[in-house]
This record gives sequence, C-alpha cells and structure tokens, in this order.
Amino acid sequence: MAPSAGPGAGVTAKRPTWGFAVLLASLSMMGPFAVDMYLPAFHDIASEFGIGAIALQQTLSIYLFAFAFMLLWHGALTDAWGRRPIVIGGLAIFGLATLGCAIAGNVESLWLFRALQGISAGTGMVVGRAIIRDLYHGADAQRMMSRVTLVFGLAPALAPIIGGVLLNLLGWRSIFWFMLAWVLIVLVYCVVRLPETLPPAQRHVMHPRVLWRNYKNVLLRTEFLLLSMLAALNFCAFFIYIAAAPAFLVGLLNVSTWGFAWLFIPMITGIMLGAALSGRMAGKHSPQQTIRLGYAFMATGVVLNLFVSFLLPPDVRWNVPPIFILCVGTSLVAPSVMLMLLDLFPTMRGMAASLQGFVQFAAGGFVAGSIAPLLAHSLPALALGMAGFTMASFVLWLVYQRRARDLLKGWTP
Repeated sequence: MAPSAGPGAGVTAKRPTWGFAVLLASLSMMGPFAVDMYLPAFHDIASEFGIGAIALQQTLSIYLFAFAFMLLWHGALTDAWGRRPIVIGGLAIFGLATLGCAIAGNVESLWLFRALQGISAGTGMVVGRAIIRDLYHGADAQRMMSRVTLVFGLAPALAPIIGGVLLNLLGWRSIFWFMLAWVLIVLVYCVVRLPETLPPAQRHVMHPRVLWRNYKNVLLRTEFLLLSMLAALNFCAFFIYIAAAPAFLVGLLNVSTWGFAWLFIPMITGIMLGAALSGRMAGKHSPQQTIRLGYAFMATGVVLNLFVSFLLPPDVRWNVPPIFILCVGTSLVAPSVMLMLLDLFPTMRGMAASLQGFVQFAAGGFVAGSIAPLLAHSLPALALGMAGFTMASFVLWLVYQRRARDLLKGWTP
C-alpha cells in the first residue's frame, strides 16, 4: 500500500512497495505511450493527410522537443508548488492534448496537439523520480528506482502492440482514443492515491533570479554534465531503433504492421531484466560494479549487432537479439547513474531530474528528426549508430570516474 499523508505533510516510507512502484511507473508511462503506440500507424496517417515521411516524422520530433523543453520547468515547478498538484495538472493537460490528436483534421493540428502532449507528458517522469528521492535512501532508493523501471518497461513493450491491433481493427484514431481512456484512469488513480512528499518548508521560491542561479549551479557542475550526457547517449543507442521502427521492421526486415512486437517485446524484456538485476545488486554491490556489468552487456550487444548486420542476411531472428542484450546493459546502468546524479543536488532533486530529462529527450528529438532517418536505410548504418552512441557513453563514464578519483584526492582541475 502506498504511503499517505495529509495536506502539506511530508511522507516517510519504511520500505519500498510494489504498489507504490506501480503508481510511480504509471506516471512515467505517458511519455513512451505517446511515442510508441502510434508508430505502426505512420503509413495510414501519412496516407489520410497526404503528407510525406519527413512531415510525418515531425509529429515525433516536435513531441520530443516540446517534452525536452518543458522538462526544464517541471522540476522547478514541483520544487516550488509540491509534487501532487504538478502531476495532476500535467495529466489533465495531456488528456486534452490526446483528445485533440484523436480528432485532428490535418497534419498541422496534429503537430500542435503533439506539442501539447510533449509539454505535459514529462510531469510524471520528473516528479516520480523526485518522490523516490524524497522517500527513500541508499539501497532502498536503488530498489525502488529499479522497480519503477521494471514496471515502466511494460509501456514501450505493450504500446506498439496495442497500437498495431487498434490500427488494424479500428483505424489510427482509435490509438489516441485508447490513450485518452488510459490517461483518465491514471488521473483518477493519482487523485485518490498519490501523496504529497515535499513539505512547504522544503520548497523553493519561483523567482526568476533564484531559478537562474539554481539552473546555473546545476548546469555548471561537471559531474552533472558527464552523468546526464552518459545517460542520454545510452538512451540514444537503442532509441534510434524505436525512432526508425517503421523502416527497420517493415522496410528492412519485412515485418507487417501487426508485428511490431518482434522489436519491442525483446527490447523491453531486456530493459526489465536489467532493472531486475540492478535491484538484486542493490546493497550487495557498489553502483560502480553495477555500471561496469551494464557496460559489459552493452559491449556484447554492440559487437553482435555489427556482426549480424554486416555479415548475415536480414532476419528478425538475429537482428533483434543484440538490441535485447544492449537494453539489459542500459537498464543496469540507468538506476545507479540517476541516483548518483540526483545525489549531487540533495536540495534541488526536482530541478536536477528536469535538466537530466531535458538533455536526454532533446538528444532523442535530434535522433528522431535527423539521425534516425539518415541511418534507417540500412541495417549496417543502424548498427554503427548504436555502436557510436555506446562508445561515446563509455568514454564519458571513464572521464567521470577519473574526475571522481581526483576530487577524492582533493584536486579540482
């Protein structure tokens, strides 16, 4: 059972619970639902509106850029006004935007409502992470973060499968009607069950000068930049396959619109497995050991992906498993990196989570709008993209470790 509190009171959690993890994960699922569920419908939307692939791809990149931009503000808003009102307001706006997508009459209105979805979708993700750090510490925090990641992983796996079924049975608009029904359920759930975990005494004033000083303090911290870019590059390593999913599955591997599960189930199974392993290792192994194991999985996935993409004929039986292995590694790395990042700013966790999310999803928007379309023409190109992002992430981890050792010795460059 989730912890509860009266208005304005802080909450103390004795131990992580699966029920509360499901609640927090449900908040974070808005983002992947809005990205993944409509991917199978790309061809049908383009046909109805009479637009090309680039114009349609902008429905994804516009969403991601709006998502990333508002992540700069979600944390500051929740640090100033509390966790609960920001989540409930974000869900309500997301519901209105989803209704607009369902009834859009042209691609321009779809762009507009996708942007509105992006503006509101990040509230749950940012606030959920901040709530974990409000309530839990040490191994308990890692366990809860891993449980949320585990449950949250169901969304990207189920979303394209549900989207494909709805598309083939009821048409592409039914995807957004389904999404609207889901958001309303989560909204009611939060009104009834979500506690307020940030007491008024711990809130920050929403003053422009104070906000600018806080943003500057976070962004100028070298360790924050290293960890946030590391997480963003790991995300991009598999996100290129999500952004390019219609071309990767239908164009290159000859899978029908019913078959998006061929990519998303293994991918999300890998994320859930990595999260489960991270939770198991919490308290038994250091975060650094967990991250090293994660990079070992990622390196294995990259090498296998290069091998099958360059040397074997296209087939889902061997082109998808390397992505699964990489996702195990990224999910092993993510909880520990996120906790390290949040612990850099104990009194500004909401803002730190916001800025990390901005970096990650701005990178995702860039990948969706430019890199993925460039690489989607061939399997070797996509494999090289995955390898490049993973290698860059690993280099940043090495730089971060060296800097951490130097700081422990009392030397700051």
